Amino acid sequence: MSVTRSILLSPRPYAQLSGKLLLLPLLPSPRSLKPLPSEVWSEIVAYVLLSEGTAGVAGNLLRICKGFTEIALPLVYARVNIPNILSLERFQRRLHLAEQKWDSLRRIPYSTPGRWVQDLNLSQLTLTGQAQALQFDSILTVLFPLVPFLAHLSLNHSIILSRRAMASLGEREEAINLRSLQGIGYTSGHMASWDHDPFIRLLRNCVNLEELDMVCLEDPAELEFNAQDVGEFPPQSSQPLNLPKLRTLSLLSMFSSPLMMALLFSPLPSLRKVTLTPYDDIPYPSSIVSKFISVHGESLQSLLLFTPKSWPTRLHPSPSTLLETSPHLRHLSLENPIPAISLTGSHPLQILSIPRPIAGLWQILEALLRHLPQLSVIRIRDVRWLRKGMNSRAQEAGVQGEMREWRKRLKRRGIRLLDADWSDIKD
Repeated sequence: MSVTRSILLSPRPYAQLSGKLLLLPLLPSPRSLKPLPSEVWSEIVAYVLLSEGTAGVAGNLLRICKGFTEIALPLVYARVNIPNILSLERFQRRLHLAEQKWDSLRRIPYSTPGRWVQDLNLSQLTLTGQAQALQFDSILTVLFPLVPFLAHLSLNHSIILSRRAMASLGEREEAINLRSLQGIGYTSGHMASWDHDPFIRLLRNCVNLEELDMVCLEDPAELEFNAQDVGEFPPQSSQPLNLPKLRTLSLLSMFSSPLMMALLFSPLPSLRKVTLTPYDDIPYPSSIVSKFISVHGESLQSLLLFTPKSWPTRLHPSPSTLLETSPHLRHLSLENPIPAISLTGSHPLQILSIPRPIAGLWQILEALLRHLPQLSVIRIRDVRWLRKGMNSRAQEAGVQGEMREWRKRLKRRGIRLLDADWSDIKD
């Protein structure tokens, strides 16, 4: 309880009967602020770290006071972005040292800060030489058991994990916490190695996986696409994969593999978005891509066909029955060469993406538009509008001129033409 002190003013201090005046405050006395709960501060710090990143802000937050350290430290470790192998080695040593100091008398069996890590981003990490690749693999083998609540893992697709690293990630009880695997490099093996494929073993334990992004590192241009002796698929001794929550799947530069065959014969009830590299000129079972689309196309809402840029780039055709096998598609992204899509009835497609407008493509597109009453956007995937200020000759030449002509034609049909950034032209 605060005590208010009265202040008396003497306007004529030397007079015998000067009198005294009581000073009254013009404003009420300020009230003491109530401290914010730690939950509110956690939301504030999480918002700051999400918008500003942990590079420079994290150090400032941890130096304010002990209370802020207790609030911010778990949030800083929740999303870890490591750009080089030296930082990764220090991070692994920090977690390993904390694990050694953790005793069995605590109520939580997992050590800190390892149990705080939920998102591990290694997509910017590059390796030079086999020595660094071996060091990287050894670090991850030790690191994965120390992060039991890891939900999102992002790697550089040029790096291939060894069997021991994948076993360290998947053969643990906490593998059910994994939600997303991105940038996973993959080399396909023989179809007879279904039960021995390390990625299939990994996915058998990741039953809550929602997103899978993989890139095959073999060069399809140098391979002979001969029919493999696949035998009986799926083998009677093998069980299909249990991935009831898988929503997003990306398998780039992969035409056939034990993993792709396992996904083909597994129920994927939640699958909504698929990104594949087309290989329609290669028959099944040498290529599984077209078969995969026809089997799982019923539930798809977004189908993206894309060929990663390489030298030399070899483009393969896409199936012409994409819309017939995927009746609920909302977004379709095509790859060159653009197929003459066959469609008899109407289709609820809303967004169509193509690499760039080329000669003869408008006739194929015009024949298709009458079957797409809900189409509202056509996106040019590999081209951007010229910035404002360029002269009229540059805006009407080449691909830019073709895009402007397409824009006029599509505008009459109520369809917008967007560029690679999903932006309309700025007049």
